[in-house]
Formats: sequence, C-alpha cells, structure tokens
Amino acid sequence: MILRFERPRSVAEAAQLLAAGDWAVLAGGTDLYPAHVGRKLSRPVLDLSRVAGLRGIADSDSGWTIGATTTWSDVLRAPLPPLFDGLKAAAREIGGAQIQNAGTVAGNVCNASPAADGIPALLAMDAEVELRSALGTRRLAIADFVLGSRRTARLGSELVVALHIPARSPRARSVFLKLGGRRYLVISITMVAVTIDVDAADRVTSTGVAVGSCSAAAQRLAALESRLAGVERARLADVVDAADLAPLAPIDDVRGGAAYRTDATLTLLRRALAAFAT
Repeated sequence: MILRFERPRSVAEAAQLLAAGDWAVLAGGTDLYPAHVGRKLSRPVLDLSRVAGLRGIADSDSGWTIGATTTWSDVLRAPLPPLFDGLKAAAREIGGAQIQNAGTVAGNVCNASPAADGIPALLAMDAEVELRSALGTRRLAIADFVLGSRRTARLGSELVVALHIPARSPRARSVFLKLGGRRYLVISITMVAVTIDVDAADRVTSTGVAVGSCSAAAQRLAALESRLAGVERARLADVVDAADLAPLAPIDDVRGGAAYRTDATLTLLRRALAAFAT
C-alpha cells in the first residue's frame, strides 16, 4: 500500500487537507518515528515543516505565543523572562540535543504522554492550546486539551497552531524539578512545576502547581494553590502537606512504586517552593 505524503505551505492548506481525511501529523518526528519502529505507517502523513508562521515565540501585552513547530532548542535560546525558567528547565530534560533540536513544544503536548516533561510546566503557567480547522479557531486550557494518556481533545480536522501563555508581572517566576533513575535521558518517576507571582510585598498573588508522571495526565493541585495565596514568598515550602496530593493517582511500575512516587513528589514540591525563597 502506497500512502500519501503532503507538505503544505500554509495553515489554510493544512486545514483543508485535514478536513478531507485522516492524517498522521508530523512536526519534529521525535514521537511519530519511534512509534513506528518495526511497523509500517497506517495513515497518510501531513508534514508541517514548511508551513509558514508556525515557528517562533512572540510576545505582546497579553502574553506570549509559542508557534506549534517551535522546538525545545528554540525555547532554550529565546530571551524569555524568569516566568519561563521552569519551561526552560523542562526543555533541558527532553532527550539530548538532537531531540531538542527537532522535537516541538506542541508535539510534546499533542503526544499527551503522562511523563511528557513540557506539560506540567505549561499547565502551571496557565497555557492554552490554539486549534484551527477549516471551520474556525478555538482555544482550550492545557487541562481541557490533554484528556488522559495519549488522548487529547483535538479533532481529526483540527491543527494545533500555537500555545498561549498569559502575561504576568515582571516578578513572576517558575521552577521545574524532575526525578528519574539517572540525571538525563530518562523517563521521569515524578516531576513538579510551580509558577508563582508576587506583589511588591513579596506575597503570592497567583500560582500554578502541577505534577506529572503520577496520573494518566498531569494534574494541577488546586487546594494547594488556593492555600498559597497571600503567603510570603519565603514561607511557601511550609504550606505544602501530604493531603495536597489527593488529586494524583500514582501507579506501581518498573520505575517506582506508588508510595515512593507520592513521597518523592512531596519532597520535590517542598524543594520547588523553597527555591522561591532566594
């Protein structure tokens, strides 16, 4: 069987193709190719590498836009404020340099792995996914887009064109911490991402706390976020409690048991929150 391969040059052209059939969407290829080792492609391929305007990071008064084919190396090289420190830390954990040069931010989200390093950082930053089809455009919060392990809310006729990060004050910062069997090139046992914004008195005005690898999809810890409101930046690590991990559903697997994951997550959260004291 000979499968079709298309390389559109515009979002409109890509949307028209998606509306007419079932396609495997190819961006960096770091998920699609490994998924087909030893077996043939079963769907035609839509390659986004030549679509104009999908790569790059732009800022405006409302926040930042990360184009769908922006790579992790692009994120690392970009002159971004401390709000993006957590996302940059996650970018350094995504494979080696070759993977970071090819793999895309949107691809990491669309792959929807429970252990996707980029998703907790984006979740904690209140990121939204922009989807476009021949019928129009819509936006979804990351939590509404990633539905579970390898499942998203993207329709077959839709193309993810960008991720949007809302503006924060210049005092906003983020932290990402990951635990694995070794330092680099490893699937996480657990990981946490925290975004904190504070007022002139160093009290928390907004926060995002997310945990990955401990549920079918990364989870926000809403109860902890609520209790962090108004807390002095130097005291954040004192607030977190084991009960805050109730939304998680860690599993036992070859990388670690559920009890170990829970204990390690609590430790990482305290370390991440303590990092804001400096």
